[in-house]
Amino acid sequence: MATANENAFVKFDRVQKSYDGETLVVKDLNLELPKGEFLTMLGPSGSGKTTCLMMLAGFETPTHGEILLDGISINNIPPHKRGIGMVFQNYALFPHMTVAENLAFPLEVRNISKSDREAKIMRALDMVEMGSFASRRPAQLSGGQQQRIALARALVFEPELVLMDEPLGALDKQLREKMQFEITNLAHALGITVVYVTHDQTEALTMSDRVAVFNDGRIQQLASPDQLYEEPENSFVAQFIGENNTLHGEIREINKKKAVVQLDSGQLIDCKPVNVNKVGDRTCVSIRPERVEYNQKRMQKGAHTLKAEVLEFIYMGDLFRTRLRVAGNDEFIIKTRNAPDQTRLQPGQEIEIGWLPEDCRALDA
Repeated sequence: MATANENAFVKFDRVQKSYDGETLVVKDLNLELPKGEFLTMLGPSGSGKTTCLMMLAGFETPTHGEILLDGISINNIPPHKRGIGMVFQNYALFPHMTVAENLAFPLEVRNISKSDREAKIMRALDMVEMGSFASRRPAQLSGGQQQRIALARALVFEPELVLMDEPLGALDKQLREKMQFEITNLAHALGITVVYVTHDQTEALTMSDRVAVFNDGRIQQLASPDQLYEEPENSFVAQFIGENNTLHGEIREINKKKAVVQLDSGQLIDCKPVNVNKVGDRTCVSIRPERVEYNQKRMQKGAHTLKAEVLEFIYMGDLFRTRLRVAGNDEFIIKTRNAPDQTRLQPGQEIEIGWLPEDCRALDA
């Protein structure tokens, strides 16, 4: 995977944004993207991700700091002169124009000759498998087809950077998943740089080279999808990315490799210390549901064990999803594979669960 360097293609340098002169919606953002990277800005509503995208597009101006594209500051360059492709959730197609005319528009603005325009339009439509729809109007297309046309329009003038703002939000689940793979494959095949905004964590994990998790105007963690999921750096990221169990407690012993946590219910457990510093610190212990086991035969050597009461057992086909009461937490979830030797549990049953200390992280309280 590419890493950012001095030759960053997109660079946010100490960028801040305030709409009212008092509250910062983006706080001191430093971010670099190399050419060809697919970066997703992920976060809840109001976290600052869309504002960052709009500043990069030129529809918003930074209050402070600089945005550079290929080493050149674009703060004062209007949107239509930045050479950036853009795809929106609502497609933003011109309803009175045919598909071909919609695609011709960004080419006409750039003074591209008619013969070149036709070749570029057909190539862009073929890319998104819409070659036979050139003469239709947007109203004659389904939501998924309109989104493909919006994508073709963003690519038709061959930009090096494409910005996408919740582009799949209006599509149904099955079509959304199909489009996720198509967009990713197309971006990598064309070698374009993509900045993608979503609040859908699954979308971010399946599509991106790296993900920037936003909250409260700051990037909480910037990492590859697997690193974000396996190694969250704070409680917000652990809770926001994927399903996660938390147990609250206090640090009793700590060194670089291990923290001993006394849970509020009294039990002592070993964890990997992440952002806790000293004995007495409050901590939020994080364990992923699929890392917990209740089948004694499957439990690995060196696993921590705790007593648990089954509150709910749900059969999900390939998985069993069990909700337990563990150390005072009634929302402790475990996910186990549906296998012939895996016992089906009953509500009210008392069991013992276990996980490896390295799968358990002591995070900020």
